[in-house]
Amino acid sequence: MAETKTPAATGPRKVVITCAVTGAIHTPTMSPHLPITPDEIVADALAAAEAGAAILHLHARNPETGQPDQTPEAFGRFLPRIKQATNAVINITSGGSPYMKVEERVLPAATFKPEVASLNMGSMNFGLFHLLDKYKEFKFDWERTHLENTRDLVFRNTFKDIEYILQTCYDNGTRFEFECYDIGHLYNLAHFLERGLVKPPLFVQSVFGLLGGIGPHPEDVMHMKRTCDRLFGDQYRWSVLGAGRHQLPIAGMSASMGGNVRVGLEDSLWAGRGKLATSNADQVKLARKIIEGLGLEIATPDEARQILQLKGADKTNI
Repeated sequence: MAETKTPAATGPRKVVITCAVTGAIHTPTMSPHLPITPDEIVADALAAAEAGAAILHLHARNPETGQPDQTPEAFGRFLPRIKQATNAVINITSGGSPYMKVEERVLPAATFKPEVASLNMGSMNFGLFHLLDKYKEFKFDWERTHLENTRDLVFRNTFKDIEYILQTCYDNGTRFEFECYDIGHLYNLAHFLERGLVKPPLFVQSVFGLLGGIGPHPEDVMHMKRTCDRLFGDQYRWSVLGAGRHQLPIAGMSASMGGNVRVGLEDSLWAGRGKLATSNADQVKLARKIIEGLGLEIATPDEARQILQLKGADKTNI
C-alpha cells in the first residue's frame, strides 16, 4: 500500500485537540456542568472550539433524563447549529452506549455523513460500577442501574460489527477516529488495513484508564505508541485520551511524543485535583497550555483537515 505523507512542516508542529463534549459514561449526578440538553451541548461545543478544539466529538442525550440517545433526531437538534456557528470538524460517535446494538449506534453517522466518526476497534469489558462508591444518591433511577449493570457488561465490537460500520459509511467519505482501548485493538485495525477496508492516514485514538482496557501508566502509553509505530509506520496519526484524573498527564505525554490529544467531559469531569471542570473549554484551555508550553502549536480546524485528509465540511449532510 502506498505511503501517506503530510506536507513538510515549516514551523512548530501542529497538535490537534479533540474535545469530547458529553459522551455516554458520566451521568447527570456526577457533575452539574455535564451538557445534557441541545442548548447546553451547542454552547459547550462552541466554547470548546473557541478555546482551541479543532475537532468536536459529539454524543446526544435525552434532555429530560440525561440518558444517551442515539437517534438521528436527537443529533439533529444540535448538529446544524454547531456547524453554522463554527468551522470545527464535527465527529459523530458510532459507539453510542455499550448497551446499544450496532445498527442503532451507526445511524447518526450514516444519516449525517460527517467528516469524522468514531469507531471502536474491539470488544471489551466496560466497567463503570466502581463509580457507585462515590455517590450516595442519584438524580435519576436509571443512573444507578446503568453503573451497576456494567459488572456484567461486554461492550460488543466484533469483526462483523466493525465491518458493518465501515461498509455503512464507506461511500460517504467519512474518516474514522479509531478508538483503541487495548493493544489487541491495534492488531484488529492492522487486520482491516491489510484487507484494504480502512485507508491511511489512520486516526488512532488510544484510550487509557477505563476499567477493562489498558491502564494509564506511562509504560502503557509508550507501549501503545511503540506498537502503533511497528504496525502502521507513517500511515497513522496518533492521539490519546486519559480517563478521569489521568486526562492531562497522558495528554502531556502524547504531545511530547509527537501525538495529538483529546479532552472533554466525556472522558473526565475534572480540571485539576478535586476541581470539577465548569465546561469543556476549561479542559481545552489546560491542554492548550501544555501543548504551547512544549513549544508546539495547536492545529486550526482546517489544519486538522489537512493532517487527517478529511473531505471538508461542505461534503457532509449536516
